[in-house]
Amino acid sequence: MQKLGGYIYRYRKSVLLIWVLIILLLGFFALRLPTVLSGNGFEYKGEYNQTRKLLEQDFGHPKSSIIIVFEKDKTVSNEDFRKFIQTYFDRLNDFDDANQIISPMDREGMVKNYYAYGILTFNKNAESLGKEITELKTLLQNKPGLKATMTGEPIIVQDLNTASQEDLAKAEMIGLPIALLVLILAFGGLIAASLPIVIGVVSILCTMGTVYFFSYRADLSIFILNIVPMIGLALSIDFALLFINRYKEELTSKSIEAALETTVATAGRAIIFSGLCVFIGLSALWFIKIDIFQNVALGGMTVVLISAVCALTFLPALLGLLGHKINRLSIFHSVDKQRSFWYRFAKFVMKRPVLMSVAALTILLAGLIPLKQMVLAIPGTESLPPDYPSRTALEIYKDHFDNKEKREEKKVTIVLESNGSMVEKHNLVKVNQLIHKLEKDPLVNAINSPFSATGLKDVNQLYQVLTYGNKTNLSPVIDYFIRDNKMLLEVYLKTEEHSAKARQWVSDWSKKDLGLQASFGGSIKFEQEIFAEIYKKAPKGLLMIIISTFVILMAAFRSILIPLKAILMNILSLGCTFGILVWIFQQGHFGITPVDIALILPVFVFTLVFGLSMDYEVFLIARIQEFYLKTGDNSEATIAGLTFTSKIITSAAAIMIVVTGAFAFTGVMPVKQLGVGIAIAIFIDATIVRMVLVPALMKLLGDWNWWFFGFDYKKQFRMKKKPA
Repeated sequence: MQKLGGYIYRYRKSVLLIWVLIILLLGFFALRLPTVLSGNGFEYKGEYNQTRKLLEQDFGHPKSSIIIVFEKDKTVSNEDFRKFIQTYFDRLNDFDDANQIISPMDREGMVKNYYAYGILTFNKNAESLGKEITELKTLLQNKPGLKATMTGEPIIVQDLNTASQEDLAKAEMIGLPIALLVLILAFGGLIAASLPIVIGVVSILCTMGTVYFFSYRADLSIFILNIVPMIGLALSIDFALLFINRYKEELTSKSIEAALETTVATAGRAIIFSGLCVFIGLSALWFIKIDIFQNVALGGMTVVLISAVCALTFLPALLGLLGHKINRLSIFHSVDKQRSFWYRFAKFVMKRPVLMSVAALTILLAGLIPLKQMVLAIPGTESLPPDYPSRTALEIYKDHFDNKEKREEKKVTIVLESNGSMVEKHNLVKVNQLIHKLEKDPLVNAINSPFSATGLKDVNQLYQVLTYGNKTNLSPVIDYFIRDNKMLLEVYLKTEEHSAKARQWVSDWSKKDLGLQASFGGSIKFEQEIFAEIYKKAPKGLLMIIISTFVILMAAFRSILIPLKAILMNILSLGCTFGILVWIFQQGHFGITPVDIALILPVFVFTLVFGLSMDYEVFLIARIQEFYLKTGDNSEATIAGLTFTSKIITSAAAIMIVVTGAFAFTGVMPVKQLGVGIAIAIFIDATIVRMVLVPALMKLLGDWNWWFFGFDYKKQFRMKKKPA
């Protein structure tokens, strides 16, 4: 590592030139990234998707649909309202992209008092309707007292994309100026403070440009626009803080080249180990075969790798070029470490290790109390800010036109399949028997089937009608429910929307022998598969994080207790974080409307923060280890390590809290929860854990902290003391 520092210094101009070319190339593609992002990322290749394809291919269900919601106020007559609606649909005569156009004038029940709705169906996925949506928007011409608004999955997807980009800009406007202020306070000068921001922006730009190329092989979620900057800015600034701080220390007594060599050898080593912890934490998301988790793993792992490479090459080259100019434009002067607040605080904690440990653990355990009430849900329309027209229009549609007992969110679709035609008598008998079983289930509210649609309960009667009756009158029923060897059943449950009971119901019934081959679909099946995949795979990923982190820290510090303590403290602080999130969002404190916790939140926060907080652990323990090898005194090494790193760790944590916490002021609810969750977790880690628990436990355990299967730290100390 020391040779790398010297090499970069000697070829600093060439290194910077290469980086400028990389930034220009990847920056061009970074600007194009939003054009290839779509959807909320909750795609899973399971039975739900297979059933959806059957419905599209065999039953003619559209791939997507747009709902047009019409509104009028009290001053507008019903006649003018109908003219307004008719005029809009007349404009659609030249719109050939829709598979079917259904006007409120064509069917009963689509106009009620002050509201009406129409439907446009498409044979394209929701994410592919950008051109069609733009054209439809040009046809919407509102008048005083009259309004038409588009909603439905394609519009929600597009609005989420827009909201995500707006949220990113808003978070950057809030976070970056405050981050710069914290950096000025940390380094005391404008030049040193500006470098971490430069490194952060370069890392994000290069990552987003790299991720663009992944779109050719994978579907990328719109949440990448929030995740990559959130992780990248916080992590790359962390790395830069550590590196610049050590460089400034070394520069006081060494030449520029020697200072860079030592900095790369010490801070660079810590960056590699901490980056590896974050990288492994994010890689655990690959276990979960859902697009959004794999997207975050892809984007997160890429930004970690690029941030580390940037901190170990681009930053040293910049520092080599600046040399002593890094200290110019100073605003504050450095304080003697021995008289600093951090030195006095470390001494205070280590004089009362038992009391401080008990106090810290009491606070963390109290935060766990609300955790048992956590309710997880898949983000839906409620992810959008409340003032978005597409969300408001969908709520109007549901309130006024959607049957509350037969909403899509309560429907389970079952496609039955046999070897012969479904209108054969023995198949109708099997279907009838299945319907009777379903009707006896206490959670079943209603069943739509050929029996209910024709009003015929008897198998023989239905068989006679379907085989010998007047099929002209029955063709709509036959087309909707029966296609050759397949039959469609629609089962509506009595459970609440997004209910765990509903998910368990569909899981249980999909495992039963129904007499015919059956494929389950509908939003409940979709949710059940997503939850099942996460509950099944997440523990494996989390176990991998814990084991690999333990091995990495054990190898880095040659200790058993240090990595064990770090992991246990991380798990405890994260549990406290989740409890606080439940208290804030689910129980509705600080003026927030109560909302369930996004399903992605626990997994994302755990994988992200577990790795990010290990940054601080590595930075701190690496410095304590340096002093322990010099002095052989665990207590003095701990105090010295805290004194030399606490300011920079606290500054790094403050920046991460600002950068991620800025997303609390955004509108997309899962992103808001994620930003707040990471900010709280980092705050707890940097204060209660890093400032109190770590020094207290280091004091209590003494030299046992450094026990490692007979490895003699004291011998290393004695060797350091020998004259060369």
